[in-house]
Amino acid sequence: MRAAVVYNPVKIDLDAVRAVVDREQARAGWDPTLWFETSKEDPGRGPTLEAVAAGVDLVIAAGGDGTVRLVAEALAEHGLPLALLPSGTGNLLARNMDLTLDDVEHSVRTAFTGRGRPIDLGHVEIRRPDGSVDQHAFLVMAGLGIDATMLAATDEDLKAKVGWLAYVKAIVAALRQTNTFRLQYRLDDGPLQRLRTHTVIVGNCGTLTGNILLLPDAALDDGRFDVLLMSPEGLGHWLQVLGKVFIENGIVRRTPLRHVIGRREITALNYVTAAAMSLALPAARQVELDGDTLGEATGLHVRVLPGAVTIQVPAES
Repeated sequence: MRAAVVYNPVKIDLDAVRAVVDREQARAGWDPTLWFETSKEDPGRGPTLEAVAAGVDLVIAAGGDGTVRLVAEALAEHGLPLALLPSGTGNLLARNMDLTLDDVEHSVRTAFTGRGRPIDLGHVEIRRPDGSVDQHAFLVMAGLGIDATMLAATDEDLKAKVGWLAYVKAIVAALRQTNTFRLQYRLDDGPLQRLRTHTVIVGNCGTLTGNILLLPDAALDDGRFDVLLMSPEGLGHWLQVLGKVFIENGIVRRTPLRHVIGRREITALNYVTAAAMSLALPAARQVELDGDTLGEATGLHVRVLPGAVTIQVPAES
């Protein structure tokens, strides 16, 4: 058995990680691990395919959410398991799977001795303003609206220095803009619907950085997406949204009180589920996948690929 590490050299202490990998692979009786470095020009897909071509049995992704997304996208085509060495700001997939975030030794040991857990993968076709269409995968969320606008406004140098606090400045800038837009959308094979909205998020799982529970019913392995349609108008609606996300989702839904209080529906926030969603926009908007901005889109077609990726989790979990 042989593993490969696909790593972002900016995100990890390579010598320290190599030492842990060497020790854990020896304990598990695996052959020496292969190492593939990502670059600005090829942030994950190419190195992963090189690892696959080398005949490895497991790939360890050492980097942020973008690295993990691109490695998973490539591995889904070949059926190899993926282990996570969380090394970014968000580490959203690891958070949603309750994996260790800041313990390199535990993460590497899980890679070599854990068990595989199949999870769903999102597949999205993005229609660009020039009419071209490109395809991508995501593990956590795809979004249009304030989240994508915020990410596009995030100062990467500031993010490298202060982490997720850099998003605070970006979200203030995003809120100053006129963010409402019109769209047409269809869920599965349902009717075409029209909506004026502020944000659309198609989620494979529900927890964000800061332990914010945005999609409380989302599950990584149920073969469906949870879709959030957010349409606040004025301060009152924004207060409803904040109360729903931070109090009901963030506190009540995580305690036994959820069985007593129940769920409160609000005008500004609508949740639906689907295995596929198509939407069209009259004007181009920024789109994001797993925290990475992917430019502007005039349309999306999103579908779930059930159990398409296998993630290593601790054997005792």
